[in-house]
Amino acid sequence: MSSEQKQPSGGGLIDWIDHRLPFVAMAKEHLINYKTPINLNYFWNFGSLAGITLVIMILTGIFLAMFYTPHVDYAFNSVERIMREVNYGWLIRYIHMNGASMFFIAVYIHIFRGLYYGSYKAPRELLWIMGVIILLLMMATAFMGYVLPWGQMSYWGATVITNLFSAIPFVGDSIVTLLWGGFSVDNPTLNRFFSLHYLFPMLIVAMVVLHLVALHTHGSNNPSGVAKKTEKDSVPFHPYYTLKDLFGLGVFLMLWAGFVFFAPNFFGEPDNYIPANPLLTPPHIVPEWYFLPFYAILRSVPDKLGGVFLMFSAVGVLFFVPWLDRSKVVSGRFRPTFKIFFLLLVVACLVLGWAGSQAPEGLALLLSRLATFYYFYYFLLALPLLPKFEKTLPVPQSIYDATHAPQQTKKG
Repeated sequence: MSSEQKQPSGGGLIDWIDHRLPFVAMAKEHLINYKTPINLNYFWNFGSLAGITLVIMILTGIFLAMFYTPHVDYAFNSVERIMREVNYGWLIRYIHMNGASMFFIAVYIHIFRGLYYGSYKAPRELLWIMGVIILLLMMATAFMGYVLPWGQMSYWGATVITNLFSAIPFVGDSIVTLLWGGFSVDNPTLNRFFSLHYLFPMLIVAMVVLHLVALHTHGSNNPSGVAKKTEKDSVPFHPYYTLKDLFGLGVFLMLWAGFVFFAPNFFGEPDNYIPANPLLTPPHIVPEWYFLPFYAILRSVPDKLGGVFLMFSAVGVLFFVPWLDRSKVVSGRFRPTFKIFFLLLVVACLVLGWAGSQAPEGLALLLSRLATFYYFYYFLLALPLLPKFEKTLPVPQSIYDATHAPQQTKKG
């Protein structure tokens, strides 16, 4: 068929553009007519919620950057000026500040959903790996953003975390000097972090696009873990899941607005409203809440290099999950023993989060060590060995059967 025959017959500007750059056709294919499993629950909302949050964070970040001054003598005061003098600056900053926490809430739930329902299994291994890369980029972006207000916790958090790289043999000190831009956390450090904090969200967007391409290549996973086989197994994304996503978005935005208007500093540290002072160390240095589990893992080992290795391994092990889990059953819904181990993993992560906020001594240190042990035990031993003795439940033949079998049983 010639190019003239392919041109839409309806005419109009949209058809003219779409004939040369098929943006509308792609949007219809991937956002409207895209075939989606009929049994997705609300845990599948968090992927789109994370994407929308990313857009809001980029937009608010651009507006904040217009008024922020990346210099150690002016950074703290420029943030105060945004809060007090810029029209609606307080609102934009609180949306951005709390948005980081909302972003991590959405992504963490998204990851745990993937772990439970086996969304990392073939043929979605690359989809999962790109998701882990996005998580790493988010962590780097959030850490550098936390430094920018240049309060006490910002300064000392940057000092402590960047110093961890010095534990790496041979090249550690060189890495730290490169990050600092000198021999201490100072103005070059702040400038570098500001530049990278502005750049990394663009890298996240690029990875999200690749993530979506990989997702739409083989389609979404579903709670039953069964592949789509017939037309009855799927429905168009619009209007069925656009409406479901909009409902979830409404609830999510109300929660976000609740923090912004009624508890804007709920996730923050009071010490960060004190200007950075290199001569005065805070009594208790803690990172943001979304880093606390990894901070607890770091401090659970008395050796600095060992703690750094375990902390990075806590994220690194996620890259290998598609090959560590050898069960032929995809979804955890049909794996009774797996459910117990997975529930203990969730508990271990929550314990690590609490332990990371406490001083590394006594009960907190003991619990962080036990939770750290179980975290790695789950991925490195439980996942590979479970299929050898686990008795799984019968898996439905199709998504349609998984959805309608309970209703048919009740009718019978």
